[in-house]
Amino acid sequence: MAKLMQLLLLCALLPAGALAQNGKTAENYPNRAIRFVVPTNPGGLSSLLAHWISKSLTDAWGQAVVVDNRPGAGQNYGSEIVAKSEPDGYTILLSGIANTVAPALYPKLAYDPIKDLAWITTIAKVPVLLVSNPSVPASNVKELIAYAKSQPGKLTFGSAGIGTSGHLAGELFKSIAKVDLTHVPYKGAAPAIVDTVAGRIDLYFGAMATPMQYVRAGRLRALGIASIKRSSAEPDIPTFDEQGLKGFDASTFYAVATRSGTPKEIIDKLNSEIVRIIKRPDEVSKKLGAAGAEFVADSAADVTAFVKNEIEKWGNVVKQSGTKME
Repeated sequence: MAKLMQLLLLCALLPAGALAQNGKTAENYPNRAIRFVVPTNPGGLSSLLAHWISKSLTDAWGQAVVVDNRPGAGQNYGSEIVAKSEPDGYTILLSGIANTVAPALYPKLAYDPIKDLAWITTIAKVPVLLVSNPSVPASNVKELIAYAKSQPGKLTFGSAGIGTSGHLAGELFKSIAKVDLTHVPYKGAAPAIVDTVAGRIDLYFGAMATPMQYVRAGRLRALGIASIKRSSAEPDIPTFDEQGLKGFDASTFYAVATRSGTPKEIIDKLNSEIVRIIKRPDEVSKKLGAAGAEFVADSAADVTAFVKNEIEKWGNVVKQSGTKME
């Protein structure tokens, strides 16, 4: 008992900074470098967002926030690094839809996106765009559905790969519209779009930024945005929702998370600063907005509820479609 009292007295005498160094309070957080894990290859939108956030955090806090690209296993390798890190806020993750699809695609997943990760905020959502080769006799979603039903199994759609937002949007479209389309997975968006332009496949589902240059050139036809509201970047393209597929939302999203068990004060501090960055207009955010990014900047509670809902939604889509990793 005497030793216990001595220990309690010692803890009471410790300065707040000492406790902060052990991750118990956000008062002195951060007091060393933060590792920002991106589970994809450098150069994509995930990396661009991470570098934007990391530079702004470094400038605000005077501590380095270092982007660390860790691709592999459908983004599970990098996500697992964060899920198994120390719960102190010094290892954070930029991910999104891949974490909501992984539980259904990978039966032996080494981490749980809800139990092992603490979600901080959603940075942005990017709606999926459906485009077609001009030879497809449809100028909108309603006409496409009618044509697909008259030609069951004839039409093909490409995506950037199995389990990507484009693939899942296509599978959700098949289910809700009750049409038979054949999925052709590619290793990335570029080759899928090239084959759609060439007419080797009929349709493409994917993030809107890349195919829009071909739409503007008249080499692809934009049929609809897979979201509830129109894109501020391309307001003339109607949504699936307003074309009869009520409630259809297949936007990909980008969010920040850290290890579960991280003190709430640290999560709140991360949320507050990242939200401030997202809401502050600058040249980077303007470029991202022009590419179709819709900024969110929500609370930790809101993004957690959203992720839970996405896990359930995409889990059902994966199950119904019979999708399996090759």
